[in-house]
Amino acid sequence: MFKHILVPTDGSELSKETARRAVSFAKDAGARITAFFAKPEYPVSYYGEGALIDPTTPEKFAELAEQQAQQTLAFVADLGAEEGVAVSTLSLTSDIPYQAIIDAATRAGCDLIFMASHGRRGFSALLLGSETNKVLTHSKIPVLVYR
Repeated sequence: MFKHILVPTDGSELSKETARRAVSFAKDAGARITAFFAKPEYPVSYYGEGALIDPTTPEKFAELAEQQAQQTLAFVADLGAEEGVAVSTLSLTSDIPYQAIIDAATRAGCDLIFMASHGRRGFSALLLGSETNKVLTHSKIPVLVYR
């Protein structure tokens, strides 16, 4: 049924557990995985009286973000290797994670997005929303939410 699954991850424990389940699902389905990490954009600092100045240059920030992406994606790739599931990796820079996830799935030709629900509830969910909910709302590709 599904042959190419996008597995977005942020390195959190919930994402790691979701990656474990996604690898198991892919193995059972005979599918391959593209693990995805959304790297943050360089934060724009506002200078002025009382403002904190971040000494990190855009280049250093990009280097650190790439290191984080590689470490996070390596976890999923290692899981796949252990289970005999083909895993490729992809990272894009975006401050709009839900859109980056949809773009990555489209770019990679995935037929399913397998992602965690971070489970915000109550007032924080109302104010902040959920990347998972945004993916569900905007994606034309099927989404499987693991809780």
